[in-house]
Amino acid sequence: MQRTIAHLDMDAFYVSVELRRRPELRGRPVIVAGSGPRAVVTTASYEARRYGVGSAIPASRARRLCPDGVYLPPDFPYYRAASREVMDLVRAAAPAIELIGLDEAYLDLTGLERPASRMRDLAQAIEQRTELVCSIGIGPNKLVAKVASDAEKPRGFVMLSSEQARARFREAPPGLIPGIGPKTAERLRSAGLTTLEALAAADPDALAQRFGPRLGRVLIARARFEDDTPVSQERKIVSESRETTFDRDIADQSELEDVLASLVEKLSGDLTSSGRRGRTIGIKVRLDDFSTHTRARTLIEPVASAERIGPVALELLRRFAAPRPVRLLGVRVAGLEHGSEAAAAHGGQLALAV
Repeated sequence: MQRTIAHLDMDAFYVSVELRRRPELRGRPVIVAGSGPRAVVTTASYEARRYGVGSAIPASRARRLCPDGVYLPPDFPYYRAASREVMDLVRAAAPAIELIGLDEAYLDLTGLERPASRMRDLAQAIEQRTELVCSIGIGPNKLVAKVASDAEKPRGFVMLSSEQARARFREAPPGLIPGIGPKTAERLRSAGLTTLEALAAADPDALAQRFGPRLGRVLIARARFEDDTPVSQERKIVSESRETTFDRDIADQSELEDVLASLVEKLSGDLTSSGRRGRTIGIKVRLDDFSTHTRARTLIEPVASAERIGPVALELLRRFAAPRPVRLLGVRVAGLEHGSEAAAAHGGQLALAV
């Protein structure tokens, strides 16, 4: 039975969620971004993209490119709530799904009748019930589905075979393929491989000499839109974190501890409200030289309260004793489980979060 895979990608998700509660901003260039000097754009409306504003560019550059844009601070709790609305509908549409972040999902439609009609119905249901729109790609594997969903945004709906994908994107640069980043694309350009068609027809031995035998084979297969990666069954979120990048590097330990306490409060509040707790507590520290360091400790019992997470995170930070000013600080709780699962794992009783 031939596989049929769909990739659903919400269009300008964070901006679209903001416009749902601020409809007066529709049609204007809207950018979701932090306000600090090191902030980056989370996402931009399609009106803003016409000015060259895109995700992950510095917010300061975005303001220069689009000075008349509407800049909104990110509201991730609101975005997570909207994502749950969407993904509840996605889960009902296929027996096997794989969630990718808040705004993407793969669906395995193999063996289902009328897969294209099923996906059109899903897109319509999402728009009717959440006021949000998506693009969908359908193909024989995850790679074709992913590239197809990006091909005609917004509100795209593209169904391709591998052969059709090779024909449609033959003149596209290798960077079109997920997983071929800027550095690899540049190395391919230096080898004269500037299109997917050229990469697909490349000499495997020559490519193996330049990239190694494994990566060389992978690059050719990806250019040919060959992919046998399965759609993973939906996984539980096993960790959650909160972090912040400072407007200026911080060297003062007491200031770092104050920031850590605030992050712990935010993380604890979200864990408690969702009924989750975890046993592994960790911190993430990025220094001013961009080196990133992590430290973690695993507890006997799962915890969720700030009173239980905070002291462990604080001790980890103090033991790390940052040797240089700190650019980013984060806290993480891993091994998450819901209250009922935690109770079963610990003899049917849970220590109360105090």
